[in-house]
Amino acid sequence: MASKKTNKDRVKEQPVTYEIYAGIPDDGRRYEVLEGELELMSPGSSAVHQMVGMALSLIVQSCSSEYVILTAPLDVILSRTNVVQPDLVMIHRNRAQIVSIRGIEGVPDLVVEVLSPSSRKKDRLRKLKIYAEHGIPEYWIIDPATQTLEQLELIGNGRRYEIVNLYENDDVVASGKLPCVSFAVSELFKDEIVRRLLALN
Repeated sequence: MASKKTNKDRVKEQPVTYEIYAGIPDDGRRYEVLEGELELMSPGSSAVHQMVGMALSLIVQSCSSEYVILTAPLDVILSRTNVVQPDLVMIHRNRAQIVSIRGIEGVPDLVVEVLSPSSRKKDRLRKLKIYAEHGIPEYWIIDPATQTLEQLELIGNGRRYEIVNLYENDDVVASGKLPCVSFAVSELFKDEIVRRLLALN
């Protein structure tokens, strides 16, 4: 009896493009395409991950008159071989033409990843490299375990990130590239359920 092939088995012989990715039968899982490789995302985000991401989404709604604000799951098509699903993206409304039926086809002004144990290495290394190479001006990494927000911006020739700030506790997050942003990082973790769950770790 032949073994059942997974979606990853079907595409591992060739570089994966957006077209191949879009044609994969729905198996109930979520994937990204990183440098032509199909990557299975973690099975389901934790309650903490969801609640921190939702808190951020609500906070940055103050920017919604200037920016389109979108959250995962949503394809950000950076190239034919890099299709990612950040937790949150912001796109200035004067560039809203990159928002399409397929997702976002181009470079957002900001991408945000909320770390989880299964995504920590990928978000800090592989996706960081991809985001920098595609020229995303600003990248935030939110770490619920340490209750911090790491702010990275492109430097030099625009293909490498530098950490410009590490926010914690009541530090106020601000961005020279997104002047509408202003909030205390503690706001992301103030829900009593989030605090209780983080205390268990």
